[in-house]
Amino acid sequence: MIMTKATKILYVGNNLSKYGNTPGTVETLGVLFEKENIEVIYAGHSLNKIKRLFEMCFSVIKNRNKIKYVLIDTYSTSAFWFAFSVGMISRILDIKYIPILHGGNLPERLKNSKYCSDLLFKNSFENVAVSGYLNYHFQKNGYKSIIIPNNIEIENYQFKKRNKISPNILWVRSFHADYNPNLAIDVLEIVAKKYPDAKLCMVGPDKDGSMEVFKNYAKKKSLMGNIKITGRLSKKDWHQLSEQYDIFINTTNYDNTPVSVLEAMALGLPVVTTSVGGIPFLLDHGKDALLVDKNNKEQMAQAIITLLENQDLADNITENALNKVSDFDWEVVKHKWINLLS
Repeated sequence: MIMTKATKILYVGNNLSKYGNTPGTVETLGVLFEKENIEVIYAGHSLNKIKRLFEMCFSVIKNRNKIKYVLIDTYSTSAFWFAFSVGMISRILDIKYIPILHGGNLPERLKNSKYCSDLLFKNSFENVAVSGYLNYHFQKNGYKSIIIPNNIEIENYQFKKRNKISPNILWVRSFHADYNPNLAIDVLEIVAKKYPDAKLCMVGPDKDGSMEVFKNYAKKKSLMGNIKITGRLSKKDWHQLSEQYDIFINTTNYDNTPVSVLEAMALGLPVVTTSVGGIPFLLDHGKDALLVDKNNKEQMAQAIITLLENQDLADNITENALNKVSDFDWEVVKHKWINLLS
């Protein structure tokens, strides 16, 4: 179902992949909107935060007579104030705005910035939660919200059945303290005691200096020989690289509905992840993934060893994961967006 009449929207988010950052939702979702006859104006291209905030706000003013909606990627840390500023300008100009809720720590923001949260979220046209976790917390705090999950295009993923799980571990995320990349080293150290040939591949750009910290920590542990660091890769490249690995780990301390985890599921990689934020709302432990406590190296390492020693469990997890991730296919999700924006 494609919109028969073009709707024009302003989409505000971190559009920073040209600087080496992982593409933001604004870049991936915006392209999909365009395929559905939704005309998209983008804002958020400046690397400097102050310039980016000014660009976002000015774009609302500049395009106020052209657009039907303002979509705002909304996070829980300092970027919350970007969303707040854009939302308040939209409200003043009587433009319908829709915060798209991404930040895994947004429930804390609702508590710590209640007055501003009320202004932003109670005056929006709709609040779109990308996970059941955020939808639950928003409705619990008295805010309207609907669930439209993060999506992937299933047809672009080649599911690989791994007939023999090996200790080749893949991690895909930006290097940032919130994502706890050093936990991957601690986990590798434990797994390597039983499987000396264990390998770890880290895919993603550096966000806050965590990559250098990671390298120094790995050297201290004498594990650099077991580790490959690629930096940022395109989706096509890391999907191709994933064929060399058999287990996907997600070490984050905060999360919502991580697209990289959905992608790993679509690629046939059994997932071992921390059970934080929206993860328990997304995955079922022992059915389509293995969930462990935050920052618990022993639990994560043991989960990996369990997969290595139980091929049937790994097979069941990957088959169930593929069935689940099919619900996140764009061909399914797009109808919810079209209904909202029509």
